This record gives sequence, C-alpha cells and structure tokens, in this order.
Amino acid sequence: MAKKILLSGVKPTNRIHIGNYFGAMKQFVDLQGEFDNYIFIADYHALNQLKNPDELRDYTWNLILDYLAIGLDPKRTVLFKQSDVPQVCELQWIFNCLLPLPYLERAHAYKDAVAKRQEINMGLFCYPVLMAADILLYDADLVPVGQDQKQHLEMAAELANKFNHAYQPLFKEPKPYIMSELTIKGTDGEKMSKSRGNTIGLFEDEATLRKKIMSIKTDSKGVADKKHSEEDNVFTFHKLFSLPMLDELRDRYEQGGIGYQESKEILLNNILEYTAAFRTKRAELAKDKDYIFGVLEAGAKSAGAKADAKLVQVRQAIGVR
Repeated sequence: MAKKILLSGVKPTNRIHIGNYFGAMKQFVDLQGEFDNYIFIADYHALNQLKNPDELRDYTWNLILDYLAIGLDPKRTVLFKQSDVPQVCELQWIFNCLLPLPYLERAHAYKDAVAKRQEINMGLFCYPVLMAADILLYDADLVPVGQDQKQHLEMAAELANKFNHAYQPLFKEPKPYIMSELTIKGTDGEKMSKSRGNTIGLFEDEATLRKKIMSIKTDSKGVADKKHSEEDNVFTFHKLFSLPMLDELRDRYEQGGIGYQESKEILLNNILEYTAAFRTKRAELAKDKDYIFGVLEAGAKSAGAKADAKLVQVRQAIGVR
C-alpha cells in the first residue's frame, strides 16, 4: 500500500529559531518514513516580504543547511525549492481563473493587511491560491498546520472541489495534520515571533545565545524564595531542553534554592548540548556546496516529475491541449 503524501513549505525570510524547530521542523524529521515527505523552501512566497535578492539567496542557503543539519534525509524526504518547480505558477493561474474576488477577500492575511492599512500587492492577495497550488500539485494527502493556519488548507480543499466540479475530478481534497499545539514563548514571555524580536535562534553562536538567555524576563524573587515553575519564562525553555533534569529543577523552584541566574546558566549549557550534533553536522555540510546543490537538484527533479504528470492531466481537462 502506497504511503500517504505529506507536504509542507517554509519561507526563507529569516534564520530559523527554536519556535520554528519545535513547532514544525522537528515533526518533519520525526515523520520521515511514516509518510512520503515533500518539504519545500517557499522562495516565491518569500517575495511578498523580501525584495533583496542577496538576502533571499542567503536565507535559502541557510534554510537548506538547517533542514539537513537537524536530520531531514534526502533519501526519505523530497527536499526542493519552490522556484525550481515553476509548474506551480501555471497551476496558480488556472486556479485564479476559477475564483471570484470575494473568495480571496476573506483570507486572514489580506484582511489583516487591510486592517493595518498596509500596501497590498497581488502577491499578497493571491497568496492562498499559490499555497493551494503548492498543495494540490503534488496530490498531498496531509499538510501539517497549526490551528491558526487551517483556513489556508480549507481554501485549498475548496479550490480542489471547484476544479473537480468545473472540469473533472483530478485533485484530492487535502486534510490537515495538526502538529503540536505547544506555544513557544520568546524572551519577553510572549509568543516567539520574528516580528517581536524575541526569538532565540537554533544555530546562534554561544555569545549571542548567552546574551539572549540572560535577557529572558523573570520576576524579582531571590535565590531562597520559592518560585512557581509554571509561571517562569526560563522554565518554559527547560521543558524543551532540560528534560533529563526537569523534575529536579522543578523541585528546586518549588522549594527555593535556585536563582534565575543559575537557572539561565543551566539552560544555556543544555541548549548548547542539545544542538551540538546539529551544529557539527551543519558546519560539515557547509563545506560541501556540491552536495547541497545536488540535494536540491535531485529534489527538483523528483518534485518536477510529479508536477509534470499532474499538469498533463490538468491541461487536458481545461482544453489547452
């Protein structure tokens, strides 16, 4: 029996942080083998935010390194750049021709931009259509999303249904694969977000990492004071990086006898230990550009073959061949 296809993409608009890793990327690694994984770098989507070609190239290069360093295996995951499979843009145009304006005006990203009085380009307006093309082009069965992203998948399923009724049933209606609902907090205690400037990078150097760890907001309780572990920002990170000693740390918090400075030092050491193998692998990968380009080339070839096969069917169905 063929495995179900799981697909997801990440925009190369910044360096990844631990929220990206625990919120999504770790699951992509863990799910290898259970599904046929298609993981792409959404560089066309990134054009809505990035207008600097050098930055886009740099973030794309770093993202592929990060993915491989954390354990994505090209033998078990099709890893590719969105722009290396331009068939997705052709499918987007075909889908655009099926949609009335009000359909896209209800998209969260568009409504949020209108509310903030931001300048809205057609890339932002048609963002859900390109995302639907990303999903439907590869016959994805499952798409990992958080609860706040379910609308995008619902719109993709609706588009599949619209096409299937207008022409012929060629597209699956994808299902959400709800990932961990764990909310990763930032250094300020709010949800970790690049826009808030409260992130902790997965591959930051030790000096930068130390500075950020030491800046995590805490209350004013002293070493001897009892502390509520569940209310402490530092302890939320211990739940990710300090599992072998979590019970001991919780007891010291609840009984008194540990200060925030010591807690942060322990956290720093545990983060460095947790990511040590990732860092070593990443440094080795960065020396072999031919291998990295080969991974992307092989991924594009595999994804492109699947895209071509689907578009042959689509072109026939709509009457352009």
